[in-house]
Amino acid sequence: MSDTLNLAVELIRRPSVTPDDAGCMDLISARLEPFGFRTEWFNFADTKNIWLKRGDSAPLLVFLGHTDVVPAGPSEDWHSPPFEPAVRDGYLYGRGAADMKSSVAAMTTALIRFVVKHPNHKGSIALLLTSDEEGAAANGVIKVMEALQKRDERIDWCLIGEPSSFVSLGDVVRIGRRGSLCGMLRVFGVQGHVAYPDKAENPIHRFAPALSELTSEVWDQGNEYFPPTSFQISNIQAGTGAENVIPGRLEILFNFRFSTALTEEDIKRRVHAILDKHGLRYELNWRLSGSPFLTTRPELIDATQGAIETVLDQRARLDTGGGTSDGRFVAPTGAQVVELGPINGSIHKVNEHVRIEDIDRLSKVYEQVLINLLAQ
Repeated sequence: MSDTLNLAVELIRRPSVTPDDAGCMDLISARLEPFGFRTEWFNFADTKNIWLKRGDSAPLLVFLGHTDVVPAGPSEDWHSPPFEPAVRDGYLYGRGAADMKSSVAAMTTALIRFVVKHPNHKGSIALLLTSDEEGAAANGVIKVMEALQKRDERIDWCLIGEPSSFVSLGDVVRIGRRGSLCGMLRVFGVQGHVAYPDKAENPIHRFAPALSELTSEVWDQGNEYFPPTSFQISNIQAGTGAENVIPGRLEILFNFRFSTALTEEDIKRRVHAILDKHGLRYELNWRLSGSPFLTTRPELIDATQGAIETVLDQRARLDTGGGTSDGRFVAPTGAQVVELGPINGSIHKVNEHVRIEDIDRLSKVYEQVLINLLAQ
């Protein structure tokens, strides 16, 4: 068993369901400290964050990951217990195998090999891990970035180990992500008896034309890097549970996944205009989960593409798909951000898995990125 596979197994064995780190960061710290990495903790509320850094000069390359995982669900649905890593048929199974403990293991061993071969490398290297990526992300990387900015610590390049690959390792590198804007809408009517609709006001009926307009609206055409903005209703609820009562209030949860062709304020303005056009009585609360970001400067992209070509003998497609990632907290500081990790087909699913050969190959790709950017 290789060092990287062994470390991935040890990480999966720790049931680090958000926001519990379950000792994963202590394990990584113990591996890196003997090679000149200084450990600094940024813990907020119930969230652990660790900053492991080697060097003090610019430029700074940061590997970013998370040790937390989503709940496993019913263990009886798994072929083997989710937190007892299993190796079979060329795959490593367990919760977090793909998202993203194999990446964390690959980053760690890549860092060790690089500093052993290049002890006098250019600039600085850091590994940032959080235990609050799969949850609310309120006390994770967003807080660490605030702390780093207060002391003028600037990240030049950030490589995130999110599972970006689709069919084969390294076939996709994410160079950005769409923004995520959530809305909680309450539409008010007048409760009454269904037999006397003239004495009531049904908020479902009142909202229906506005819903039709919201779902048919073309928000933008996207651009070279992003698909068109998407509007989706995620939950809708009304009524008392009785079949003979017209409800007095309708509650709707919705989400926009939006590109750089729109701003948060553009979306809000247009939604309110549609609701007001239909004369609704409503309350609308907004929550921005993350703004869209895009890396266009070439250094990190070229270093990553070069590493994939060297190790995997292919070129990646540059992409901005998927949900949100912690990159949304790093990119606004001016850092170049890319995401490269294992195949994402099994993430958050029962029997999550990763190809064993990909774990070591990913570590070699990460090492080559380091070489391309920081080797003397």
